[in-house]
Amino acid sequence: MNADPTRSRPVIRQLDDSAINRIAAGEVVERPASAVKELVENAIDAGATRITVEIADGGKTLIRVTDDGCGMTADDLPLALSRHATSKIDGSDLLNIHTFGFRGEALPSLGAVGRLTITSRVKGQDAVSIRVAGGRMEPVKPAALRQGTVVELRDLFFATPARLKFMRSDRAESQAIGDTIKRLAMAEPAIGFTLRDVSGGGEGRVTFRADPLSGDLFDALHGRLASVIGREFAENALKIDHTREGIRLYGYAALPTYSRGAAVTQFLFVNTRPVKDKTLTGALRAAYMDFLSRDRHPAAALFIDCDPELVDVNVHPAKSEVRFRDPALVRGLIVSSLRHALSEAGHRASTTVAGATLGAMRPEEPTATGAPRVYQMDLASRPSRQAMHRSYAAQAPGPQEDTPVDAPLATAAAAGFSELAGSYSGRVIDTPDVSHETPGAPPQTPVVSPETLPLGAARGQVHENYIIAQTQDGMVIVDQHAAHERLVYERLKHQMAENGVATQGLLIPEIVELSEGDAARLLDVSDELYKFGLGIEPFGGSAIAVRETPALLGTVNAEALIRDILDELADQGESQLLQAKVEAILSRVACHGSIRSGRRMRGEEMDALLREMEATPHSGQCNHGRPTYVELKLADIERLFGRS
Repeated sequence: MNADPTRSRPVIRQLDDSAINRIAAGEVVERPASAVKELVENAIDAGATRITVEIADGGKTLIRVTDDGCGMTADDLPLALSRHATSKIDGSDLLNIHTFGFRGEALPSLGAVGRLTITSRVKGQDAVSIRVAGGRMEPVKPAALRQGTVVELRDLFFATPARLKFMRSDRAESQAIGDTIKRLAMAEPAIGFTLRDVSGGGEGRVTFRADPLSGDLFDALHGRLASVIGREFAENALKIDHTREGIRLYGYAALPTYSRGAAVTQFLFVNTRPVKDKTLTGALRAAYMDFLSRDRHPAAALFIDCDPELVDVNVHPAKSEVRFRDPALVRGLIVSSLRHALSEAGHRASTTVAGATLGAMRPEEPTATGAPRVYQMDLASRPSRQAMHRSYAAQAPGPQEDTPVDAPLATAAAAGFSELAGSYSGRVIDTPDVSHETPGAPPQTPVVSPETLPLGAARGQVHENYIIAQTQDGMVIVDQHAAHERLVYERLKHQMAENGVATQGLLIPEIVELSEGDAARLLDVSDELYKFGLGIEPFGGSAIAVRETPALLGTVNAEALIRDILDELADQGESQLLQAKVEAILSRVACHGSIRSGRRMRGEEMDALLREMEATPHSGQCNHGRPTYVELKLADIERLFGRS
């Protein structure tokens, strides 16, 4: 032990600029993708219309960003490499921010941990260049450049070699850079982006390209999402555009049947800035909660536009986290907007369902010569499509009226279904001939042919579970149990929304001891919990009394339920646990009260089921997110049989 206390006292020192910049780089530049993000955002803020990114070895040895923006002068370059120097804000207001960057940390941090060269030219002036390596800046020199700015970063983290040990493989780092570019490309459809891998020298290969798009906001965004996420997403996405109290939500969200096994197709933006926010992801999950099972995740690209003073983007140096002034308002806007869009989609299911069905049907093997087979029907002149349609209609079997059926459905929901089926019994399918009407008689009302409706006319039932329907340009295969289960479930939810959740009063209230913070957090949402049948109230100190529980849940361990709700509140800021439990009960009730697999149905019953599906929102998927029907176009069916 040292007897001299002055020797053990720590000494306060002022760190030099090089050490400060290396420390800042640990927060701003975590990996090559972080460096690309900062440099591309600078290019966007400079007004660029085309941005090219070139990388080598996953960005570890080279990152080069070229843009056609406004450029920088000889006086600007040394200042841009100074710490906390920026052209984005004047420092008087840290909330009214309209640009991607504003902290002035990226360039000096990159120059502290790598070899950075900036070449730039302002229109009407000569091009200039500056170089900084490991925090040591060289003088500004003349250079050759036509327009804009070129930022070249070599040997990232050479000044802090310990950081290189935490880098992943070149392929993983390249993938992360690609994801970063794609997010920024979605945020700015009017800007063209090119990502090129130049590992090994030469011109390299283009790994991503998105040309600039013009026109209407949604047209440009739809086209950009199709090129970035994929055309299947664009074909199965619903347009979102809602405004509430000055906050606008727009973008595209996919149908529930176009779901994913992980949350990799969820892109969220605030004032065009890509963000990762628990409030937004939680709201997205809540909006789809009633349509997807827990192991499936929705796909969406959502943009929130609001006054910059309503959101704080200065939460973290990476600027990927935000804090809203009124998070409940934003969450409610997302949930209500998405559910409204899903409701308006009606019975629609994703086109990928039909694609997967066709993919499961193997075409006939080609001939030995490799040429396609020539069928006898192809040698003759083919009839017109109208004649083919009449021929198919004549050959299609009608509903079997004498088919034996099971006993009537036991539930009230099924009784309503049978009543609906009766209204379609005996309906004439052909349009009446009005040429022989009696003069002076009231005109006959044309009867719509079921084949012209979205789900067509029922033609038969196979394996006592699948309904085959004929449409004008194809056929539909319906899972009768899954479809009716969804119809009954929607009816039960509607009844619950009108009449509320029945509660069961406890003879002796259950007292739950909590911390003061947990008790306050729970009481703040007591009104929301009561909507789903859970009645709580303060019981002195930090204890609460549970006086009512949802009757649907039967006997409930109130304390365990309360603590589960608190865990969800702490993790996500809101709780959907009670609602999920109640709706799970309704889903089970709907399952037991719906048409069972193996039940034979009459023709009018099948038609009635199709008509009710067309009139009921969310009927395109069952309670677990699986499709309730598959639609196959006639052209696809003909290709399967070699007729096209």
